[in-house]
Amino acid sequence: MKASYRWLKDLVPGLDADPSALTEHLASRGAPVEDVVWPGAALADVVVARVLEAGPHPNADRLSLCQVDAGAEPVSVVCGAPNVRAGGWYPFAPVGAVLPGDFRIKKAKIRGEVSEGMLCSAKELRLGVDHAGIMELSGEFEPGESFVAALGLDDVTLDVEITANRGDLLSHVGLARELAAMAAGTVDLPGLPGAPNLSIEYRAGSPRVEAGGVSVEVRDEGLCPRYLGAVLRGVTIGPSPTWLQSRLRGAGARPINNVVDATNYVMLELGQPLHAFDLSKLKGDAVVVRRAGPAETEFTTLDDESRKITGDMLMICDAERPVAIAGVMGGLHSEVDESTTDVLLECAWFDAKAIRATRRALGMSTDASYRFERGIDAEGMEQALKRCIQSILAVAGGSLDGPVLDCGEGRYEALEVPLRLSRIERVLGIPFEAEHVGSLLRPLGFTLQNEENGTLTFRIPGFRSHDVRREIDLIEEVARTHGYDAFPQDLGAYRPGTVPDHPLFQLEDELRHELAAHGLFETQTPAFVPPGEGDVEVSNPLASTEPLMRRAVLPSLLRRVEYNLARGNRDVRFFELGTSFTRAGSGLPPVERPHIALALTGRRRPAHWSYAPEPFDVWDLKALVEVVSRHAYRGSATVDVDQEGAGPFDTGSGFVVRDASGAVVGQAGRVPPATLDLPAWAGDVWGLELTLPSEPAAAPVPTHTPLPHFPAVERDLALIVPDQVTAGAVLDRIRAETGALLEDARPFDLYSGPGVPDGTRSIAFRLRFRARDRTLKDNEVDRSIEKLLGALAEAYGIRSRG
Repeated sequence: MKASYRWLKDLVPGLDADPSALTEHLASRGAPVEDVVWPGAALADVVVARVLEAGPHPNADRLSLCQVDAGAEPVSVVCGAPNVRAGGWYPFAPVGAVLPGDFRIKKAKIRGEVSEGMLCSAKELRLGVDHAGIMELSGEFEPGESFVAALGLDDVTLDVEITANRGDLLSHVGLARELAAMAAGTVDLPGLPGAPNLSIEYRAGSPRVEAGGVSVEVRDEGLCPRYLGAVLRGVTIGPSPTWLQSRLRGAGARPINNVVDATNYVMLELGQPLHAFDLSKLKGDAVVVRRAGPAETEFTTLDDESRKITGDMLMICDAERPVAIAGVMGGLHSEVDESTTDVLLECAWFDAKAIRATRRALGMSTDASYRFERGIDAEGMEQALKRCIQSILAVAGGSLDGPVLDCGEGRYEALEVPLRLSRIERVLGIPFEAEHVGSLLRPLGFTLQNEENGTLTFRIPGFRSHDVRREIDLIEEVARTHGYDAFPQDLGAYRPGTVPDHPLFQLEDELRHELAAHGLFETQTPAFVPPGEGDVEVSNPLASTEPLMRRAVLPSLLRRVEYNLARGNRDVRFFELGTSFTRAGSGLPPVERPHIALALTGRRRPAHWSYAPEPFDVWDLKALVEVVSRHAYRGSATVDVDQEGAGPFDTGSGFVVRDASGAVVGQAGRVPPATLDLPAWAGDVWGLELTLPSEPAAAPVPTHTPLPHFPAVERDLALIVPDQVTAGAVLDRIRAETGALLEDARPFDLYSGPGVPDGTRSIAFRLRFRARDRTLKDNEVDRSIEKLLGALAEAYGIRSRG
């Protein structure tokens, strides 16, 4: 949003801050100023001059020779524009002046005649696009006076960054509300020179209303709840007066003609887009608001571009054909031009989503669509229309013919939101008095309706109805206007919330902490993937190379591994908590599942002189698989060797994770090098992808166990275990058979070779027994060992090695 500094000062009585102070204040309110531009900075050398004589060049048919009064002795100027006339006022660059683009004016001889300066066009001054004719000025001036001062270009343009939720700031009045606290706390619309006092009558009706031979019909009130149309007759189209052109240029806009400039003036001032139609070009003196018909596929807009339109686009039509794309741009064949005498002025309320969809489908954006998309002030339509009518009558003459046509049943119904002082203190940490809260919110347009028992009820104005709907929204406004820098730096007392996080969020936090402790870095990659990695199509992809949503997270993670290896980073440890998308049945939304993926390559530990570097291997991967599955499924999942080699990993190098029902929920292993783009020196790349439960079990509550007072008894068992029996199965049996006296059990040695029968291997386990209430005796431990060996022999054919 480009805003005029002078315009803002005129809207806020008593505001005397300089542009830098305004910039700082707006930034503190959440509307930072991206740039500050002085429109007349490059035109300091240009003056206003009067052409005393204008005649043909004696040696050139297309040139004219002029005598120009620029405040001193008249000078001779050769000019190529056809519109120069004696008695006219024009911008003049004397010899030595520098124009925009670092163009220096020199004394020159053109076809035998001396030219001592240049009469300038709007394009040469970078104040417009017209270069066919010299820029003629309207009004009374003194020869030689500053062109910048004469046209009001001694202004400052503030380029303000506006967030999508603050459509009310896309106007000078909206910004003025934010600045009101710097002065008297009020916003007043400045008077319009020559504007008449008006008492406007409205003729309402739905779906059609007619008056004075002109009709308005709205056939889709869902997309256009309200449409106002005013008929102005006897207007004279021409250049706008200096004050209006100055306003527009100060706000970064280009003057066009007095009627169009008046509509742009009101849009920039109040934020309500308006459009003027040449009434004589509307067939049947009618306006019909409807969707495009089946035969209406092409439409030429004001910029002389042919646009493809579809049946879901809302159009403004006359009795026969479309004349404008609603809320986006008018049509070329209904525009106001020099021959226009009668105008139909439109002020409408269009559905924001419909305008956004139309604008995106057409691949264009305009000042009007930008504001309609973010929501206009439905409560301020009548004020905007009246302001625009007054502006047009002041600068183009004419009169208002009959009542304003008011079609549609849409009316703004104000929302009243209660605001508790106790809630403000709880959220912001400091107490606020009711009077102070009122003083903060009143300049922003919120009206205090009631105060009772510490609760203030505020009426929400139309221009804030799109982003202020709840109590917390008002609290945000209190914090913003109070000033974030004004809050104390010390933290107040903290009381945790009573509503726990969802178990899935708790699980994700657990996994983050656990994997970070193992030296892994969390990443976040986009969910958009190329063909072959997904099934769910995106209707409007960010890039044509990534039109699908991913079915797995690991491929995106592996691309980041390739990226790091290509830049010489040999040690990569990534994990990501993301979502997978799979296609559901016809007409159903895609199925989303939470996933966790890991990708690792390089050294097991950081380089150090005290040990030789060791690469990350399959056992490190298995340890991480067990850690992740244990947290995700609370110990109910099992990790097995992947015998079949299914999935994206090398056969015989991976693992599968099964939940309690036996279903495969995860796979891990070595990624085939052929599927990756790796440097020649790269080592093995290992990966894991696991589906997390949508409703995981709650984490176990930590319990405290005091340190033991009695000694432990340790026994080592060397067992001959068949190859098909896993060490994990043996451990489970050991824990089940030894009872409460067993404190810990773990394998510590593996042997196969001489002395061990074929088809078996020797696994040594260390068992630690302890009683909490006494010192154990050897015979108690011996009985547990004998019972255990009998159970192992019966279940798996395991025997003691001796």
